[in-house]
Amino acid sequence: MSIRVFVTGGTFDKQYNEIDGTLSFSETHVEHVLDRGRCKLDVRVEVLMMIDSLDMEAADRARIVAAFEHCAEQQVVITHGTDTMVETAAVIAAAELGKTVVLTGAMIPFAFGSSDGLFNLGSALSFVQVLPPGVYVAMNGRCFTWDNVRKNRELGVFEAIRPA
Repeated sequence: MSIRVFVTGGTFDKQYNEIDGTLSFSETHVEHVLDRGRCKLDVRVEVLMMIDSLDMEAADRARIVAAFEHCAEQQVVITHGTDTMVETAAVIAAAELGKTVVLTGAMIPFAFGSSDGLFNLGSALSFVQVLPPGVYVAMNGRCFTWDNVRKNRELGVFEAIRPA
């Protein structure tokens, strides 16, 4: 069983520029995270884009859905910025792909060392192996269906909209 990881950017992959104090993108950290976590799964990483999710537009979401057309794997993890992760999950769900798709990300860039990204990616890889086909969001050690999750910006966590 092989798992595809689509990378779209987001805080997970941001780099800190020590000279001007900005956050930007250069290359994904996903493969490094998999190595650091001693991941032994058959995982294929594909970078689709490296953007902040606040800059993501309908064409970018269409590109994500289109990537599934060439994806043989039935289990897919998507690293995504947390600000619009739920919106992208809704677009993927509407496409009715018949695959198990888990979106995840980080509230703190992986490059900072204290990131939640390692934990979230590991959780997403675990969830994608055991969940039935559908679209999910995995953050903070929890997994939510795409239509029952929101980002609580005050607490900095993802939570269910309705009780389970």
